[in-house]
Amino acid sequence: MSVQKFNEEISKGYSFAEPSIELGCAVLNGEVINDLKIKAPLKMLNRHGLIAGATGTGKTKSLQLLAESLSKHGVGVLMMDIKGDVSGISQAGAESEKLKNRISQLNLNWNATAFPTEFLSLTGNKGVAMRATITEFGPILFSKLLELNDTQSSVVSLIFKYADDKQLPLIDLKDFKKLLQFLTNEGKSEIEADYGKISSATTSTIIRKIIEIEAQGADLFFGEKSFEVDDLMRIDENGKGFINVLRLNDVQDKPKLFSTFMLSLLAEIYATFPEEGDIEQPKLVLIIDEAHLMFNNASKALLDQLETIIKLIRSKGVGIFFCTQLPTDIPANILSQLGFKVQHALRAFTANDRKAIKLTAENYPETEFYDVDELLTCLGIGEAVVTVLNEKGNPTPLVHCMMNPPESRMDVVSDAELNAILNSSPLVAKYAEAIDRESAYEILTGKIKSKTEEIAEEVQEKKNSGKAEKSMIEQVASSPVTKIIVKELARGLLGALGLGSSRGRRKNSFF
Repeated sequence: MSVQKFNEEISKGYSFAEPSIELGCAVLNGEVINDLKIKAPLKMLNRHGLIAGATGTGKTKSLQLLAESLSKHGVGVLMMDIKGDVSGISQAGAESEKLKNRISQLNLNWNATAFPTEFLSLTGNKGVAMRATITEFGPILFSKLLELNDTQSSVVSLIFKYADDKQLPLIDLKDFKKLLQFLTNEGKSEIEADYGKISSATTSTIIRKIIEIEAQGADLFFGEKSFEVDDLMRIDENGKGFINVLRLNDVQDKPKLFSTFMLSLLAEIYATFPEEGDIEQPKLVLIIDEAHLMFNNASKALLDQLETIIKLIRSKGVGIFFCTQLPTDIPANILSQLGFKVQHALRAFTANDRKAIKLTAENYPETEFYDVDELLTCLGIGEAVVTVLNEKGNPTPLVHCMMNPPESRMDVVSDAELNAILNSSPLVAKYAEAIDRESAYEILTGKIKSKTEEIAEEVQEKKNSGKAEKSMIEQVASSPVTKIIVKELARGLLGALGLGSSRGRRKNSFF
């Protein structure tokens, strides 16, 4: 094998005129070639990517490196931190013996750096509260979230139309439930006359589905103040993009809540961001750590939506990167859209593992310099097989890469450090208070209360009217004049029947 040919091919494949981010150095035959830098064009990072590898092989540090590199170029990043192990990106790194050895191997100019960071939360825990309203979600996404069939989805669309026509804001889940209950009870005749019938079986199913997502914490997500996606693209006073770490370690057992967030966020970004075409660098990059947890529990609605978004959102200047254990964890239709690939080591413990490794190797460009099947099982920690897209959108040559270490802390933050960041965050203050303004729930509750009070007043009026009539009769009946008249009438009647007093009978008797 010609080392010179390797150097020429890799140097040509990874030399870019455009701004780029540096991933590490090429490795051949176990030797690090520290003057052969492996890079990725910045302008191609909206073409999406994958960072994969077995547990403990360094993939989380690779996504940390990616986030740092983007931040340096003023690109906003949203990292979904399932395990809670990337919070250290907010603190400067510290040198260790292992780190010094890696820096020496790569001949790297390394500087301990803390990056501007915001911590976000879906569940009301420490961090910027992320919320969205039911109205912003819309009938289609809301139906997909609830996994409704076509008939049930049409009812949801009808309810949204009614709410819009009657100016009933749908802010949170209690608004939607209240409106659904109203239209099947007090408002039944109105909805049937103007919009059509709603089956009680359908409404019962929808209510059950809502209760199901409420149990997973969706009631905390739906509401106001809605999170504004432009806040993900903030830049600090030094020109670095903020790295927004969404803390998801408390929602691993709540897949529907995570699906809800993903659907809402992607839809909002796609609807809000203007078309950009080919730009010099992405506006925003989403990095989803432990993505297999999301896909394993995702509804079909989420998968369909993700596939659509992946194909379309590139033109909005947004890139999406998945970090997982096996490339096969990612649905094939989504995997085919990922041009940036960093594959860390895989472990061949079983026959299924070997099949997965063979399949993974077949997903990468062919190379004469490596036996990819074997290489994937021999990679050390912080080493990876890399291919990216060049400036023309073509895959670069496959290369064994010794990855650069992050410059931020490769560990978690302390509670004191986290609190200090949150206390100084303008976004925490901006979204801290949940706003419960007058919406469908309050309006309908007031409407029902008014109607109930109106009915009660009518009943009381009728009751009072009945008492008045009865009282007049009693007064007339008890008057002295009435008693005399009744007495005389009675005597006359009895006399006509021959049933008068004994004195009268003796006087007029024939005997």
